[in-house]
Amino acid sequence: MYRSRREFLKAAGATAVGLALPLAVSGTESKPKKHIVTIGFDDGLKKSCVKIAEIYEKFKLSACLNVIATGHHKEFVVPDKYQEGVRKGDFDLWNALQARGHEIMPHGYKHANKAKLPFAEAKDLILRCLDVFDKELRGFDRKKAVFNFPYNASTRELNAWLPSQVRAFRAGRGGINPWPHRGQTKLGTTGFGPGNTEAFLDRQNEQLLATESGWLVYTAHGLEDEGWGPMRAIYLERLLERLVAIESVEILPAARALAKYGS
Repeated sequence: MYRSRREFLKAAGATAVGLALPLAVSGTESKPKKHIVTIGFDDGLKKSCVKIAEIYEKFKLSACLNVIATGHHKEFVVPDKYQEGVRKGDFDLWNALQARGHEIMPHGYKHANKAKLPFAEAKDLILRCLDVFDKELRGFDRKKAVFNFPYNASTRELNAWLPSQVRAFRAGRGGINPWPHRGQTKLGTTGFGPGNTEAFLDRQNEQLLATESGWLVYTAHGLEDEGWGPMRAIYLERLLERLVAIESVEILPAARALAKYGS
């Protein structure tokens, strides 16, 4: 079991050159957790999300999948070249993955940058997104949901209004957050792109483990060549393998972290 930041760094280096690591034998859950890792995979990229779910399930973990409400519609206009030609999942898939234990959360109605829109228009798009989730995602409760801003771009006005609609929202900079607590509504985040995100994600985990206690909320997208700032499937699997072996770490989707520790 990796007990220290040094052991994590050593293992990360081994994984970076493609060396397989043995899975550590887990001990008891008697010690309290001090670090939470949330990797949110945005945009609802179908092929990637299916594979991400399979990888998380190998470790009996729940993936955090943040999807565009209309991404699967024929008329959906991709916001950037990193989504061109990449098929999105639909709510049949999202309901199936949710039934398997994964967290499905809103990532906008049409992936608009709400920091560049008038408040009324941005507010309307968020409400339309939540209305779709109310209708299409079984058991969805917006009061327990985390809204994940496209581009992590928001405004003070939206930040002040949105807690009246959802439990919390993800926006802004700064991936290491305080431990989930009552009244916490804004989750800072970080990410890397458009190139491979792996080295940057490793550094964020190193920074988290160097703290006494904290919560890393990381924005990711797809696997292999899908989306902005992708990672390899084998990297994700080996990262989770390392993290689950660290006594202080718990891997949780964002809304579940808030429900477990911040209620």
